[in-house]
Amino acid sequence: MRQVVLDTETTGIEPSLGHRIIEIGCVELENRRFTGKTYHQYINPEREIEAEAISVHGITNQFVEDKPVFAAIAPEFLDFIRGAELVIHNAPFDVGFLNHELALMKSGLGVIKDYSGVLDTLAMARKRHPGQRNSLDALCKRYGVDNSKRDLHGALLDAEILADVYLLMTGGQISLSLADEQEDGETGQACIQRLPTDRPKLKVIKATEEELKSHQEQLDNIQKSSGDCVWLQ
Repeated sequence: MRQVVLDTETTGIEPSLGHRIIEIGCVELENRRFTGKTYHQYINPEREIEAEAISVHGITNQFVEDKPVFAAIAPEFLDFIRGAELVIHNAPFDVGFLNHELALMKSGLGVIKDYSGVLDTLAMARKRHPGQRNSLDALCKRYGVDNSKRDLHGALLDAEILADVYLLMTGGQISLSLADEQEDGETGQACIQRLPTDRPKLKVIKATEEELKSHQEQLDNIQKSSGDCVWLQ
């Protein structure tokens, strides 16, 4: 399964008011492993960046004035995400901006769902942790992901951090010890270890016919004695 963890930075918060994308950052996962492939691009939004937005991500108007416009980078970006599942925190925000950019091109390229599926980690986190804060920073604290370099928002850095959070949230293990409970009720002391991207595939050892037969006999004995063997349901 190929997934692309994605984040964007923008000139403001509402595309209907003319705000545009100024940065895209993507990290590729394949079968829940980092492949080492990324996509990162700064973009000239062809408009001013709001001061409030600059205070969040630190990207200035002067910095992006010599960067390519979205139409120039769209083919390469769409090729990178094509056929993957996008993993995004608060997906409606980023997908809304991406679809807005595609619509402005008037080139018939369609919308993001024509290229990729979308998984919203914010919606997932709200189901797993109802009533708690589920911002990316809050999830980093809850799952023990190091975000100490995140003084300002940055699309590629945030995508890398979100990738770690997503892997822990969907398959990692966090401590269940009451001693690890924080004052706000969140659990810490989790960690994730990135394995080398070139490591060999794990060897799969299948059960022998004799082992399968013995296993089935054991399940049958459980069914006879209790009348309710869950492994036979």
